[in-house]
Amino acid sequence: MTPIIEATDLIKRYGEFTAVDGVSFEVRAGECYGLLGPNGAGKTSIIRMMYGFSPLSSGQMFLFGQDIERDWREIRARIGVCQQGNTLDPDLSVEDNLAVFAGYFCMPAPRARARTEELLGFFALEKKRKAKVLELSGGLARRLMVARSLINEPELLILDEPTTGLDPQSRHLLWEKLMALRKEGVTLLLTTHYMEEASYLCDRLMILDYGKILIEGSPQPLIKHYVGDSAVEIEGVDETLRQYLVKNHINHDVLDQRIIVYADNSVADHIRHHFCAEKCTFRAPTLEDVFLHLTGRELRE
Repeated sequence: MTPIIEATDLIKRYGEFTAVDGVSFEVRAGECYGLLGPNGAGKTSIIRMMYGFSPLSSGQMFLFGQDIERDWREIRARIGVCQQGNTLDPDLSVEDNLAVFAGYFCMPAPRARARTEELLGFFALEKKRKAKVLELSGGLARRLMVARSLINEPELLILDEPTTGLDPQSRHLLWEKLMALRKEGVTLLLTTHYMEEASYLCDRLMILDYGKILIEGSPQPLIKHYVGDSAVEIEGVDETLRQYLVKNHINHDVLDQRIIVYADNSVADHIRHHFCAEKCTFRAPTLEDVFLHLTGRELRE
């Protein structure tokens, strides 16, 4: 079966700066695929190339088996894009934001009205249909953004940090809606800084840094492979513990005030009995542990 997205040796340069450096990946029909990475890793550059907004410097990008550089008009009719920023029209009501956007796809008026009603119902926006965009909460505005990106019944939905700034209730509601779309056969491509979100939604994902792929795979196998069965956080940086970890080649991160050890359960039990005189926290490792271990914990500009 032809992949929904097939990218080969993607390169994107802005002058002397290379934002995307030889990235290759595939997205299969019906899955949710995640693009993760620190700010400036190249995620948004990949997405902009994907929907024809930004030309490739080199490489190839095929969507639905069609070349994005040659067939971008046909491709755009089959995808939906929910951008990171709020691009809703503040002068229009909720329902008019949907209906007017349908016109960009030359949708007949009766179908546009019907599709608007479907999406208002799906995203629980019926009671806000006459409200102006500026009257909406952040959660309602994001739901409307996603609804608008679905007006043309796309086969592929591209979501650039769709839940940034939302409260937990709004975020979880949007997750459930995205899961429902997947069950209907919509393929999702997602960028997010929320590792819990990526673990919950993504079948597969990649972590990028400095324009290159660090790892790719499914969330749980990646967690198992890179950080093991257990995470142990030990308060204080004990030199004896550090020497033990280095000597035995045990995966760990040393921070200013603590050490985080990633290991199997037997090693975690050994540390519990020999190095936990002070405060220790034992927990299951997460995708965030993988992300921070691979990309570092320092702040980026």
